[in-house]
Amino acid sequence: MLIPEKLINFRVFENGADQLGLADVTLPTLEAITNTIKGAGLAGEIDSPVLGHIGSAKLELNWRTLDVPAAHFAAPKSFLFDIREANQVKDTGTGEYVIQGIKVVVRGVPTTAALGKGDMGTTSDTKTTIEVDYIKVTIDGKEVLEADKYNYIFKVEGKDYLKDVATALGL
Repeated sequence: MLIPEKLINFRVFENGADQLGLADVTLPTLEAITNTIKGAGLAGEIDSPVLGHIGSAKLELNWRTLDVPAAHFAAPKSFLFDIREANQVKDTGTGEYVIQGIKVVVRGVPTTAALGKGDMGTTSDTKTTIEVDYIKVTIDGKEVLEADKYNYIFKVEGKDYLKDVATALGL
């Protein structure tokens, strides 16, 4: 059995090639758009998800200091980020550690450029927030999640939950 233990390290790239400066990353939370269903035949209310539709999702890049990358991502245009992680996983059968590669590709437009604070001898806590319109997660070379708001794609483990919706819309 493989037991995921921890993130060893990660790197963030723009357009898959240009490594960005030192930053902590908060990946987006994917939250389904819901509608409350209630009425005759139900003993209460149900928040029913709209199939394959997710609400606003944010990628946060927390920079150590105000620097060129932080200013660069204030531009009102779409950016493509490639976040690569190396996770430490314990193989309980062999007792050995295994490295698990994770790749998260995110596309979106900046919505916030928080320039930070000035406090001698500390980080400036500069932050860039990106509104995510596309995300793909690959673990050890296997695609496990893809959401593309503009192209009606919401895949989980290879199944596209919006395929029939796109077909019904003539896409």
